[in-house]
Amino acid sequence: MSFFAIFLALVLEQARPLGRDNPIHRLMESWTGWVTRTLDAGVQHLAWVTWGMTTLLPAALALLVHGLLDWGVGWFAAALWNVALLYVTLGFRQFSHHFTDIRDALDEGHEQKARELLAQWQQVQVGDIPRSEIVRHVIEFSVIAAHRHVFGVFFWYAVMSVIGLGPVGAVVYRLAEYVQRRWQREQGTDSGVSPVLAQVAEQAWRLLDWLPARATALGFAIVGSFEDAMDGWRNHAQKFPQDNDGVILAATAGAINVRLGGAGLSVPAEADEHASVASGSSTPGQPAQVGHLASVVGLVWRSVIMWLVLVALLTMANLLG
Repeated sequence: MSFFAIFLALVLEQARPLGRDNPIHRLMESWTGWVTRTLDAGVQHLAWVTWGMTTLLPAALALLVHGLLDWGVGWFAAALWNVALLYVTLGFRQFSHHFTDIRDALDEGHEQKARELLAQWQQVQVGDIPRSEIVRHVIEFSVIAAHRHVFGVFFWYAVMSVIGLGPVGAVVYRLAEYVQRRWQREQGTDSGVSPVLAQVAEQAWRLLDWLPARATALGFAIVGSFEDAMDGWRNHAQKFPQDNDGVILAATAGAINVRLGGAGLSVPAEADEHASVASGSSTPGQPAQVGHLASVVGLVWRSVIMWLVLVALLTMANLLG
């Protein structure tokens, strides 16, 4: 059932993407805000309780609905519920239109428009960066977004489905990423998010994303230039063992032979989002060019197909077993 749920959710999301200002997103914002205001007291143990309430309670509710549908209506209704959950927790169309618009602007020679679109997408100040830097940042942001919106959800849904907890995996991963990003942004502001809560969210997110990030990097290595991707991965992991995003970028750089990393973009204080892309020393490879954008698209889609085939094989083995 895992394969069919993921496949149908992806097809549905491509046909009718979920808009940013949707009821599910507003509900998630309201729920997170209420729990934060109610429980956050700047104390370590209460910070973990706040994080658990925000992420685990909705996941438990999703699992309860799944169980009730399976018991009261049948497996088909439970499968449709899984499709609905995956539809709201994963998807390319939540970020791919930014990628497409910037690529089209670069293809048409409108570099200033591409800079404006990049700044609007990430809520950053791009200045007068050259064409190659625009492409580099677009690649980095897009690869990390693909991991967080697609491959990470894939991973935890498929892994937890083995023990019948697939909905829990998808919901917890999506909410953990959301609260980490939101609480990092809001700490020290009028919203009252304590530094302790933001730190707990960061620690929890790093732990949850450790395995999915390496699974994504491995997928890119398999469908790209394996030796170069693995070499970049090893070199980066030796220097920054806790940098999950950096592992993905290092593998991407090797897989398509592009130079990633280096100076990041400046984020204004009033920004709505933060792009959590690792910066630091650059990877080996060619300077980023517009042609690399097509390579990234091919890399991501080949990886999607590879993981879908793997999940399909696991689903068949489970049915036959």
